[in-house]
Parts: sequence; C-alpha cells; structure tokens
Amino acid sequence: MKPTFFRSTLSAAALTLLLGIGGCKDYLEADPDAYYTTEQIFSSVSGATTAVITAYDLLSGDRTYGTRLNLYYPYDTDELIGAPGAANAGNRGLARYKAQPTNPEIVNPWGDLYSGVEKANICIKNIPQMALYRTGTAADTAALHRLHGEALTLRAQYLYELIRNWGDVPAPLTPTDPSQSFQLPSVDRNVTLDTLIANLGKAQKLVPWRSKAGAVNERITKGAVKALRARLALQRGGYSTSATTGQISRPADYLTYYRIAQVECAELMRNRGEHTLNTSFYDLFKSFNEQRKESANEVIFEVAMGGSSATADSKLGYYDGPRLNTSPVFGSTQGSIVAVPTYFYAFDSTDVRRDITLTPYQINSSNNQVATTLAIVTTGKFRRDWRVPTLTGAGNYLGYNWPLIRFADVLLMFAEAENELNGPTSAARTALLEVRTRGFGGNATRAAAGLNLTSKEAFFTVLKKERLLEFGGEGIRKYDLLRWGQLASQLAETKAELAKMQLAQAPYNTVPQYMYYRVVNTQLQWARSFYRPSPAATPSGTTRVDWRQAITAAYITNTRPGGTGLAADFEPAKGKELMPIPQSTLDTNPNVKQNFGY
Repeated sequence: MKPTFFRSTLSAAALTLLLGIGGCKDYLEADPDAYYTTEQIFSSVSGATTAVITAYDLLSGDRTYGTRLNLYYPYDTDELIGAPGAANAGNRGLARYKAQPTNPEIVNPWGDLYSGVEKANICIKNIPQMALYRTGTAADTAALHRLHGEALTLRAQYLYELIRNWGDVPAPLTPTDPSQSFQLPSVDRNVTLDTLIANLGKAQKLVPWRSKAGAVNERITKGAVKALRARLALQRGGYSTSATTGQISRPADYLTYYRIAQVECAELMRNRGEHTLNTSFYDLFKSFNEQRKESANEVIFEVAMGGSSATADSKLGYYDGPRLNTSPVFGSTQGSIVAVPTYFYAFDSTDVRRDITLTPYQINSSNNQVATTLAIVTTGKFRRDWRVPTLTGAGNYLGYNWPLIRFADVLLMFAEAENELNGPTSAARTALLEVRTRGFGGNATRAAAGLNLTSKEAFFTVLKKERLLEFGGEGIRKYDLLRWGQLASQLAETKAELAKMQLAQAPYNTVPQYMYYRVVNTQLQWARSFYRPSPAATPSGTTRVDWRQAITAAYITNTRPGGTGLAADFEPAKGKELMPIPQSTLDTNPNVKQNFGY
C-alpha cells in the first residue's frame, strides 16, 4: 500500500552519496549516472521532498517497524509472549530479558535508528536555509515548511524509540560533520525529551491538518505531530530506569508534562473532523489486512510498507497472527507471538476486541481452521488469512502498514493525563468510556457495568486495564508499564495469576479444562463456552483440545530463570528494563557507557 508520495524520480545513487544511504527502497527510481551536491538537492521542492523521503525510509523494513521494533522489542509482558523458547542470541534473548550487547537484534535496529536521525538532521539543517523556504511562491514555501515539520517529527520518533529502549543515549541534533568527533556522549534522556517536545511544538505549526494535506497517504500531518508530542510528554513525565544504578524514579516536575499531553489530546479531540474513533474495531483492523484506508482516520500516524523486501516491507501477519500450515488458499506463517493465558481471560466475554486481538485457531494444509490450546493462542489484528488479495505460498512480506498512533490512544492519553492532573473528572470518564464502549460493540451500559471510577487511584486501575485490552499486539503495553514504573510488579503479578490458573483457583475456577469444537465449511465453531467447566464427556461430533489443561506445572516452571516461557530471565532490580548498548558502539565510543545490569 504505497501512495504516490513514496515515489520519486530523483536519483537514488545521488542520495546515496549525499545522505549516506545504505540501501534505498525500491520505490526510489535509480539513475546511476546522476550525481548531485547538497546544494543541488536542496535547491528545489522536489529535491527536498526526496531528501525527506529518505528520512522516512528507515521506519520500514525488517530492522525497524517491519519486524524488530514492533514484533521483537515489545515482548514479553502481561499481554503477549514473543517467540516462546529458551533465550538465545537473537529474538528470544530479547523476549526473555537476557539480551546481550552483541545480539544482532540489538546492534542492527540501533544503527538504523541513528541512520534515520542522521537523515532527518540533514533535512532539518538544509530545508530552512533554502531560498524558496523564505521567498518562494506560496505553494513552495508551504511545501517546504511542511517538509521541515515532517523531518522534525521523524527525528523525534527515532530518538524516542532509542530513549524508551536504551535510556540515556547520544542525541545528535545536527548532521555529522567529518571534521568533528563522532564520539558523542550519552545525553540525559529528559534533556533530550525536552528538546524533542519543543521541536514538536514548532513542527505542529509547520504541517497541515489531514484535511488540508492533499492526496491521502502516510505522510505526517498535524494530528500525528500533536499525538506524538503527547506521547513524548507522558514519557518525560513517567518513571525511568537509571542507566548507572538500575533504580526507577519519576521526575519531580512530572505534572508539567502531563499538562502538555492533556492540552495536545484535548485539541485533537476538538477536531474530530480530522481524526476520530472508528465505530467498528473490526473494520479498523480489517483495513490493515485489506490494505485500504479506514473510514474514520483513526490511524493518525502509520508506517508505510510495501515492495516485498527486507528494507521496505513488514512481516506483520506472517511473524505474528495465526499459524497457517501451508494453507493452499492463504499460504504459510510463523505465528510466533502467543498470548499470556491470563490475557485471554482479561477480556469480558462480550468484549468484541478479544476475538480480533487473539486467535485460538490455526489453519492446516487442508485449509481448515482447527483449535489451538490455551497455551498457544496467537495474536490476531494482523492475519494472513484476512489479506486482500490472498497470497499463497511461503512469502513472508504482506505489505501491512504498522500503526504508530491511533485516536483511541489520544482518548486514553487524555483520560490518563486529566485524571493525574484533576482526578476522575467527567471529561476523563467520557474519554475512557468512549473507547471501552466501542469495545463492547456500542453497548454503553455493558461497558460501564462494574467499573469503579470514583477516585484517582481507582480510575487509573481501570485505565491501566483498558489500555491492556485496547492495544494488544500493537507494541504499547511494555512501554506503558515502563513509564508507570510497573514492569517488574506486573510481570510478578501475572506469573502469580498463571499459577492460580494452573491450580484452577478463583477467578479461574470456571475456566474449562478442555474445549470442544467442530469444523463447518473450513471454519472453526466452538461447541462450549470459554467460561464454563468442561462436561463429563466429549460432546457428540466435536473434537477435544486442551484448554486450562495446557497450563501445566511445567508451564509455570518455565516462567522462572532459565526457563522457556514468559519473561523467564527477568529479575527485579537487575536493570533489564533497558536494552544493552551495542558492544560495537562501546568499542568505538568511550563516551558511551553500558547500561546497568549488562
């Protein structure tokens, strides 16, 4: 799904020389005989546009939001388990919290994020220096101001990703100068965040609202800048882990940043003609799989994918989603991300989000859906069997865009900030319940039933769970828990709940030991409720599958150090909230120190 913005006739070879691109995506048409200087590139709107394209470039592909940053880095949590198995030198080392500084899944994303920063910095420096930026036609100056704002926003996104994963990191704000030292020191993350928040305040004045932006595409508009600014403000006002001691603390001035988030989200909420909540959670996620624009513009900031390559596309729906075993209609997938069993039961039985977020089925070589056990329920928002058009075979790039920020997050960020500042006001409750009501198919009475929103603490408890339910599989939960200072406590609580489930203790005493299903016209049909104990005998015409029975004593043991399950090697106060700084960086830059615990 590549809109026209992501194509250019400017020479890919020239940009390689100018911007240090390691490999442009195939939507840049190469002309190897053309060579351009920096002055030539930034002498026209088309040249500046292509330069900004290269700053977008690093968002997509395997090493960033095509696989690593969205499918490896955010897990394990109380929500999902990434690639079950013992920690290794690759993706499972990340999931089990036993990553090493030499792990290529650490080294490569770090490098690509800094490449993105460098490309954005080149644009941020050169675009405002263009004569057209100040004295061009109205159309030219508007286009260049927009490109400047986009570059500021892209740099903020790349540095935000570095900060939330590695903490205090080098934060270059100008292009690399060969005459100066490359050995930049790490910068206090709060200082960097302050700079980025200020930059985004400027950027939102430079870019148009979606409705004024022309052709529909994945370019950054004012809504994306405001939403990202709110997200960075909550990060700045949240808890963080010390790179030197591993201690977790929150800045004394945190309410200043909650206020910024509240103001930005409130303005987005006043402009519902630009972005609003899609009334259908199902349609929202079907749109990604059908590679079309969803109707409400709920997706405010997304990463464009396409081209079926490691540098331009994503493995969404292949690495995650239900497991497809050489289906003759839909092809094959890995289905590597599985649900924590207690997450399945965090959903109310009437919450429509459960059966979109999670998939308790596989598709076999006969193209039949068959049930999984409770231990290997997979994610479901991105599914190969939902793809339009269908794609057979073993190809692992499906062209699915990655959503960075949705309007639902704006509503819940507003509710969180408003509650922190003023308590559970009517405005905070309304925003939270709007998201929750959508989750219950529009049934406001059912959505509000049993909720305690009477105090600041009670409201936060509800909001914390609502974010768990709303954003499953979208790479958000781990970072929420980190900024709340609750990753360690939530993992411990989840492991305790799993032990209760294994022993059939309340509230899991009615979870069935087995589930029963039949296949009708290739589609799985459950024969019994997920919330009633198993019958004494297998119902006629059904197949039995382990359900609670799959949560064994061995399953619980594997969540402990050295095991193969949920966050097995995470230990409190060991600094594992942050990733290790790549060894290659430490070897070449003595001004950067390794994070605590590595």
